[in-house]
Amino acid sequence: MRFSFRTFVGVVSFGGLVVLCATAEPLFVKPDALERHVARFNAMEPESVVNLIPNAQAEAWLRSRIPLLECPDADLEEIYYFRWWALRKHLRREGDFLVFTEFITKPRPISSALGHNLMEGRWLRDASLLDSHLRYWLRGHEGGPQPHLHKYSSWLQDAVYQRYLVSGDRAQVTELFADLERDYQRWQEEKQLPSGLYWQHDVWDAMEESISGSRTAKNIRPTINSYMFGNARALGAMARLVNRDDRASDYYSQAEQIRRLVLDQLWDPADAFFKVRLQSGSLSDAREAIGFLPWYFGLVPSGRDYGKAWAQLIDPDGFSAPRGITTAERRHPAFRSHGVGKCEWDGAVWPFATSQTLTALARALRETPPDADGVTPKDYFEAFITYTRSQRFDDLPYIGEYLDEKTGEWLKGRNPRSSYYNHSTFADLLITGVIGLIPRADDVVELNPLLPENTWAWFCLDNVRYHGHDLTILWDRDGTHYQRGAGFQIFADGKLIARSEALARVEGKLP
Repeated sequence: MRFSFRTFVGVVSFGGLVVLCATAEPLFVKPDALERHVARFNAMEPESVVNLIPNAQAEAWLRSRIPLLECPDADLEEIYYFRWWALRKHLRREGDFLVFTEFITKPRPISSALGHNLMEGRWLRDASLLDSHLRYWLRGHEGGPQPHLHKYSSWLQDAVYQRYLVSGDRAQVTELFADLERDYQRWQEEKQLPSGLYWQHDVWDAMEESISGSRTAKNIRPTINSYMFGNARALGAMARLVNRDDRASDYYSQAEQIRRLVLDQLWDPADAFFKVRLQSGSLSDAREAIGFLPWYFGLVPSGRDYGKAWAQLIDPDGFSAPRGITTAERRHPAFRSHGVGKCEWDGAVWPFATSQTLTALARALRETPPDADGVTPKDYFEAFITYTRSQRFDDLPYIGEYLDEKTGEWLKGRNPRSSYYNHSTFADLLITGVIGLIPRADDVVELNPLLPENTWAWFCLDNVRYHGHDLTILWDRDGTHYQRGAGFQIFADGKLIARSEALARVEGKLP
């Protein structure tokens, strides 16, 4: 076992691109697992599409850019590395920019997954990649935003701020703040109703054939309204970072208005759930996974039975299915009634929605604990494991568009467009949810794991770039695996900054 640790700036060339990136020697996790997994991924099928980083360069590229993981769950560890390997396939040049695509067969990025791209990519050690991706969207069309940026609803501002909480890079926020303000104002002009709420066609929420929606109706949806609440709150926080306290107060006020309206207009007390308000004025009669989105952004306060909504997550008549979290409640008469193969959101399992729901659940468990008949961290972990196990096709790692909730069959089959679908998160859920690294604006490293204590005897997440430091997070129940003592430990730049005997919330201060 190695205990050396050093950080240096490496010069690396890929596809003719020379980049500088902070490279660290891992403290505990040897790169052997990464090498083994990538070799298997490279050999499991023909490389039919090659973007910027070919398979032959994948291991070297990933080694210097991702946190390293080892844990007792071999399947989970494999999918963790597979998702980073698959993400790398989406990196390509678009004019003067490096961008991440959604479909590896389509060169132009799509904005529907932009929030997911930023939430997942914030854990890459090479910050220049997301910097370029953001500039493409906000300044890549004759100095202004891409015309197709607003084709889909987005939580862009919130994701940019969440990225800042990992990087600590105030300069990047300062550079983009005016662009993000203009983008937010454009949403107000395009989608805000006189009531103050926002409307959207379900298709432009990236949910083409939803159980409640319509490709043409202007429904008031929990999606775009939760996004705009999160975006307003994020702009308020960023305004303070750039010394615009006057703007911060305005954005926080706007967020509070959206909060009040969502609680008043989209909460159905009879069904204890947030729902779509149809253009006709009535609430939809269906619970949908998008009803969990208000928790993603911290919109929901404690009280008024809001937490009872989470009981639906573990109810087999609600959203709990053998192969994942369904996008609509299973008891509804129109469940899985829209056909197959044309992007139906009427109940099938979508990794896009699963990512959002699990992110929302993690926040709910920590900030507004559900009622006693609700869910627990154990339920979070079990849902994450089901999500992990679903990412297979013919017993090989795979991520596609959406799958059957009973059989796990990928509903687009081997459609080349669907393979390696970059439309969800995985590493972010593991890091912030299971392992529990909670990004913050200050110099405190907070861990609040949702991993049940008696599940794994040990694990280590190494080479996590955070606020300009290199973190190692280690759990060793009895101290025998890593030989560094028992308990939950945080190292920063190779030095121990916090320890807990139990797998429980712990804090340490960065050097």
